[in-house]
Parts: sequence; C-alpha cells; structure tokens
Amino acid sequence: MSRVAEPGDVDACRLVHEHSATALVDRLRRGRLGVSKLADWVERIGSTNAGALRDQAAAVGARYVCPGDDDWPQQLDDLARLDLCGADRRGGAPFGLWARGSLPGAALRGRSVAIVGSRSATAYGEHVAGDLAMECAERGYVVVSGGAYGIDAAAHRGSLAANKATVAVLAGGIDRLYPAGNTGLLHQIIAGGLVLAEAAPGCAPSKSRFLVRNRLIAALSEGTVVVEAALRSGSLNTARWARDLNRWVMGVPGPVTSRLSAGVHELLRQPEVSLVTDAGEVVEQLAPVGEALAPAKSGPTSSWDALDARSQRLLDAVPVSRPASLTSIARVAGLQCDDVAGRLQSLCADGLVMGDETGWRLA
Repeated sequence: MSRVAEPGDVDACRLVHEHSATALVDRLRRGRLGVSKLADWVERIGSTNAGALRDQAAAVGARYVCPGDDDWPQQLDDLARLDLCGADRRGGAPFGLWARGSLPGAALRGRSVAIVGSRSATAYGEHVAGDLAMECAERGYVVVSGGAYGIDAAAHRGSLAANKATVAVLAGGIDRLYPAGNTGLLHQIIAGGLVLAEAAPGCAPSKSRFLVRNRLIAALSEGTVVVEAALRSGSLNTARWARDLNRWVMGVPGPVTSRLSAGVHELLRQPEVSLVTDAGEVVEQLAPVGEALAPAKSGPTSSWDALDARSQRLLDAVPVSRPASLTSIARVAGLQCDDVAGRLQSLCADGLVMGDETGWRLA
C-alpha cells in the first residue's frame, strides 16, 4: 500500500488500520472497496509488485516497520487523532515506514527534538542550528530533521559532532537519498542513526510529499525548533503540525532585516510559541515542569554593581584625571564630609579611587 497510495492519504491510512494492508490490497484487486479514491488506487495496484519493492529495499539495507512492531515509534499514532478537514485532506498516522540505520525506531519514544529551517540558510542560522543540535544531543535528545540543505544539514551535523544518533525523514523513497549533495551526510546518519521514508522505494520526492512528510518530523519529536524560515518556508508547516499535535513549538530570532528570519518572527508573535536562544532554553521547554530550568541571563558584573547607592553616587562625583578635594567631592555628591571621608577610604581599598595630598581621583 505504500506504493499504491500517496503518503498521508487519510482514507488509505484509515482503511489499512481497519482491514490490514494485505486484506485491503486483496479487496482493491477485486474492486470491492467503496471509496472515492478507488479508481486512483486501481491505476497503481496493477503495476505494483510487493516482491520487487522488498528487493529494492533490501538492496540498500532497508527494512519495513509498522504499528505493533517493537521498532515502531509509537508517538506517530498521535497523528490518527487529528481532525483533518478540507477536500484534499493529507495527514493521518502512517501505516508503515521504510527505515535504514542502526538506531531502533523505539529509541525515539524517549527524548527527541526537531530542528528545522530554511534550505538557503545564512552562516548565522547554520551556526545556531549546529550548536543547538550538538548541545541537545549531549543532553540526551535525539535530533530529528529532514536531511535537506541548510538548517536541516547543520542540525544533523551538530548531532553527529557530539557522536550522537540523529534521524532524517525523507520525502521520497528510502533508496533515493535526497538531496544528492547530502548523500554523504545521509550515509553518516544511517551508520549511527536512522533514515525514514513513508513513500515506497523508487518514489521521487515532490512538493506535496515534502509537506506531508513534515507531519512525521513533528510527530516524532517532543518539540520543534525553527531556526531560520522565510514567510513561506516549509519549516513553518512543520511548526503547524507540531502545534496541532500539542507539541512544543519554538523559534530562534534573527535580524529584523533578514528575509530568512521573517517567518520565524511571525511565528513568535503567536502566544503558544516560545522564543529560544540556546539548548538550555530548549531543554527547559521539553523537560517536565520544574526540571532543567535554564539559568537567568545577565550582563557582566563590575565593582560598581557591588556598591550601595550612596557609594555609587560618591563615585560618580570623583573626577577622572584632575584630583579634587574631599570637600569639593562631597559638595558635588551632595553628601556629608564625614560620610564621604569614610567611603573614599573604602573605595580606595577596593582599588576604585586613589588619593594623595593633592586630592582624590578615579583609579
């Protein structure tokens, strides 16, 4: 059925779960299925050879996993609970996935995070995505993305740099590593992680398959981070799937003048979306409430910060270069001379001012 029906075909997903793929194919061959898409499916059923598909998969070391298998990532079943509307409904829980790699799909039942964004990313975006992925991986999160150029590739490389497994979800067949320029990267992912595809072996990636693939990235993860995205970026589609699944949605801000950050900034205007700038903030969102709280950020501290208000006021009154008398400084500061005398001695001991017979000045 993965060759007969398009990925995300809601009717196919529902019928496979109701009847099993074998029973459904049998009913299709005999024309005993009263659904509107029967004619579309019949066009493909005659040219589909299950044995040939298995051979294509075996040739690249791929396997097929489906619900009920030990290897099945059960969080994908959440897709079946979405209320999909519209004439061209695409979505639903997949009835199976083609998989290549050493990481069991069940490993995704634990901690996982999706990091997605623009294919034509900036150096800033790639740097941020790589750092986020590496640090999230070091904290025990499996990084999920789409294997594309730009942010996706940076996220996968960041996870690999931490010597951790990462997962790529393809829009085409499992035997067609795409894009071709990332073939080497995808083979690295296969060596220690996992590459998944919903479409059957031999299927080419297409725009519609990319969009429906995005639901798998969102469903596999506890949360989705968008690093760079233009206003019509496909990664915003992934964020919408994550939101509909009640997963965490996060965005990394960029320059307000950057077209590639405009989509992220629009996303961040939504109240349910969180702004994040580092892995600590990502993990704070994903972890159980009260755990893994990110430390509050603050600027560098100085000796000035440790002074009380009167000493700060006094220090402001001490000249930078030409020494001034105690009386003059007290007058400028608006403080009593006795108080100023004691405070100047303390400031001198702290190395903030210096005094001699000519007067006082800043150190």
